[in-house]
Amino acid sequence: MNKQLNRLIVKGGVLSPGELKYICESVESLGLKTISFGSRQDILLPKKAKKEELVQFDKLKIVEADEIGVENIVSSYVCADIFPSTSWLTGDRYLYLLEQFRSKSKLKINLIDPKQRLVPLFTGNINFIASEHEDYWYLYVRLPDWKKTEMYPALIYSWDLDKIETAIENILQEEPETIEMIFDLVSDAVDTNNRTVDKPLEVPFYPFPYFEGMNKIGVDKYWLGLYWRNNKYDISFLKEMCELCFENKIGKISITPWKSFIVKGIPKESKLVWEKFLGKRGINVRHSMLELNWHIPVANKDALNLKKYLVSNFDQNDISTYGLTFGITDYKKSSYFFTSIVVEKNMQPEMIGNFQTRDTYNLFYAKNFDPNTRKYIMHVQDVDKVELPGLLMELSQLYFEQLGSEKEDENEVEVQKEITELEVYQCSDCLTIYDEAFGDITQNIPPKTLFNELPENYECSLCEAPKSSFKKSILVK
Repeated sequence: MNKQLNRLIVKGGVLSPGELKYICESVESLGLKTISFGSRQDILLPKKAKKEELVQFDKLKIVEADEIGVENIVSSYVCADIFPSTSWLTGDRYLYLLEQFRSKSKLKINLIDPKQRLVPLFTGNINFIASEHEDYWYLYVRLPDWKKTEMYPALIYSWDLDKIETAIENILQEEPETIEMIFDLVSDAVDTNNRTVDKPLEVPFYPFPYFEGMNKIGVDKYWLGLYWRNNKYDISFLKEMCELCFENKIGKISITPWKSFIVKGIPKESKLVWEKFLGKRGINVRHSMLELNWHIPVANKDALNLKKYLVSNFDQNDISTYGLTFGITDYKKSSYFFTSIVVEKNMQPEMIGNFQTRDTYNLFYAKNFDPNTRKYIMHVQDVDKVELPGLLMELSQLYFEQLGSEKEDENEVEVQKEITELEVYQCSDCLTIYDEAFGDITQNIPPKTLFNELPENYECSLCEAPKSSFKKSILVK
């Protein structure tokens, strides 16, 4: 089960070494030894802290575990200077723009360069996306109760971003249903320096970047990406790293949406010092691409174990996943997908009787395997865990087959499942279900073979239990 945790707002995913050290010292005083990173570039505490414990840290912008309606601003500042970027959108420009936003907002805000791939474009309610015109932004809106993302009919001036976002928050009580209604209400409420949209947003395709290890910037600088498998970053390590940043005059640390962080501007002459520091701490900075590009919910052991299982299968079969990203979610998740492939865990069906059921999953993939298209195609439904590795390998092959070519729309989803009752026979030992509609291909049992017609020496296809171990039950799906 996914826990609700205290969140620390980190505006735009950017903080100074001094701010990170203060956070570490504050949570350390609560008896915590680690912190985690969230998908919206915020910081999560590994266990819920009491309100009175948090009050003393007046410099921290804290969102309590049960507090709703407060969101962090996501930005692609983390990519500036190290990945492909819009020419006018420099690291300094991001910092100036982020300063104009308030500390806490009701809506999810994204401030994104469309030429980078590390930070998703459309996961916010308010998505500002840089245009080719200097200091002008496309605005894509998807309010919490909207099903689709709509483009605002004007380009927004850089210094009006917070003004526009605030105006949209203020009109939420009027429950605007269309982007045209939002445009009219905002135009009536504030004066802006809008510009006409003269061409549609173009999002170029780039392979998903490798964001870990020591990498060169220009002639004499390096950037370092750090990723820990369990997303539990040791506080003593982070404090020591902040001291090293002070010594090297490094001003900013950036959190990614992939539960990692990046330090930019390491001087060439200090590269060996950093490598020794990481080595003495036993920090691995060369994880396989197989496990780097996953987005899983924080503090969810089931999701983490499923990821380990799938990555292990990829590794054993020597499968390439370069350019692909994966997400694990469940039926309760309402936020927006932002990975190439999504593994969705289904709600356990209600069994009539005393039988348990195993978990089942659905697989989606983004059109052209590009999550920025915001269109997902259903690949399979209701499959067992043991079937997932083969199906994901199948999708990996499909990705490379169609790489560089356009694919027609298929069954772009949202899929609505019908509730049905099925009479099935379930193995009492391992919970495998024999469905008469499908038979059992592993034992040459054709579809539509009644259970009573199975040979007496029939065995469970998974655990080899005898036919007598199967009991009739009603499966509600």
